[in-house]
Amino acid sequence: MTWAQQDGFDIRFDWGAPGVARIGPSCRTLVVVDILRFSTAVETGLSHGLVVEPERWPMPRSAASRHDTFVADGSVPGGPSLSPESLLVLPAGARVVLPSLNGATCALAAADTGALVVAGSLRNAGAVARYVAGAPFPVGVIAAGDLAADGTLRPAVEDILGSAAILRGLPGSRSPEATVAEAGFAAEPLALVRESASARQLASVGHLGDADWAAQLDVSSCVPVLSGEQFVAAGS
Repeated sequence: MTWAQQDGFDIRFDWGAPGVARIGPSCRTLVVVDILRFSTAVETGLSHGLVVEPERWPMPRSAASRHDTFVADGSVPGGPSLSPESLLVLPAGARVVLPSLNGATCALAAADTGALVVAGSLRNAGAVARYVAGAPFPVGVIAAGDLAADGTLRPAVEDILGSAAILRGLPGSRSPEATVAEAGFAAEPLALVRESASARQLASVGHLGDADWAAQLDVSSCVPVLSGEQFVAAGS
């Protein structure tokens, strides 16, 4: 399906792991955007000095059994989870596994294509755009979305906002898909993220602060790049 690869454009856009399968093989750089909460947690963890490893959900037993690793699955009350601020309880230098059905799955699928993989969020949108502008083209931006229990993918408004914040800083020709996604940029995304379906779902299970943390625009210069099994800050 070469028509699905958005060939002929420098900048491309698609949704979820199926989007990685469509445009990933023809892109040399892939930016994964999962605002609530994977890519925000990756940025927060690296900014806090953690070693961050993505993992698909459900996790293989090997990931959960490493004695030197924190597993951010929310299983320990008050312990680390995908809630970004929960990672701040860990000491700098600690290794943490971030299991995620959406963002981590997309990031690992992106890595399988051989592309350079970057985690983008609202918090580091400008920094990611500046870094990716100097990375190999074509560039694909993947909005993770939310995979429902029945296997359908729900487009998530917060991922459009995050993708748009990155897309607007990239040079080059845009596919129609990327052009429409970029039009979703909002200079003040907080209210939109707070009222999104994803934020309401998280608030219903006690994660009231996640949307406020994730919706802060351009507050971080950290650019997470997947290197082997872990994310590292570009330039570190």
